Amino acid sequence: MNVAFIGLGTMGYPMAGHLSTQCDTVTVFNRTQSKAETWAQNHAGNWAATPALASHNKDIVFTCVGNDNDLREVYLGEHGAFANATTGTVFVDHTTASAEVAQELAKIASDKGCYFLDAPVSGGQAGAENGVLTVMVGGESAVLDKVRPIMDCYSKSIVLQGPVGNGQIAKMANQILIAGVLSGLSEGIRFAQKAGLDIATLVETLKYGAAGSWQLENRGETMAKDQFDFGFAIEWMHKDLGLCLDQAEKMSLNLPLTQDVDDKYQALITEGLGRCDTSVLIKSLK
Repeated sequence: MNVAFIGLGTMGYPMAGHLSTQCDTVTVFNRTQSKAETWAQNHAGNWAATPALASHNKDIVFTCVGNDNDLREVYLGEHGAFANATTGTVFVDHTTASAEVAQELAKIASDKGCYFLDAPVSGGQAGAENGVLTVMVGGESAVLDKVRPIMDCYSKSIVLQGPVGNGQIAKMANQILIAGVLSGLSEGIRFAQKAGLDIATLVETLKYGAAGSWQLENRGETMAKDQFDFGFAIEWMHKDLGLCLDQAEKMSLNLPLTQDVDDKYQALITEGLGRCDTSVLIKSLK
């Protein structure tokens, strides 16, 4: 397999690294070229100056960028990934973006005789580095079957959610659930602190019961210690929740808890905490 990986951010950099151990060639592109050069120096692969050059004669092209506009930038135009699309190439997008942009790009890919899967991931930086991401996929089952053996190198779970766009909808549901868990966890930790409980003991007790969650087990103590310099930044979560709320509006659905958490994140970003982990939500409880 000859593959390209476009977007070497917090998630993409280690994901491309895993691919370099599985594929014949990996060509990377990043808008900050120095990062692509550094990746190529440290892995079995090479870098290209444009998405079009990176995608030339590739079996699979992976992308992982920031948002809808970034996706259009790296896919479209004379220097975009689609410019050198070879018939049969599979494009796999790991960006958390809108369902609409996934459907838009899938239509263009189809017109070129190519395939497109929207495949946002969950698991954060640690999941990417350790190769244990959860991948939510929208697209055709037969296309996923072609690329699944390659994607396995950075995933612990790859599940088809339905047609193109459904991968993004599943990721939105994931973010809504995380927002709800963190909202309850923030209040629970503050409540326990105010009552004088030992938080480490509380976390150890509750993690095996009905209140147990990944967030409780991995963030409960650090929240109590006021430690947030790690993890998934709230400026990205704010972006993701915005996608959720936009999609909910299109479906005439009200998401009051999600809206409340998003508003709190916006306030925390205004306070200069945009790069803090999502568990910093506890700071919204004055």
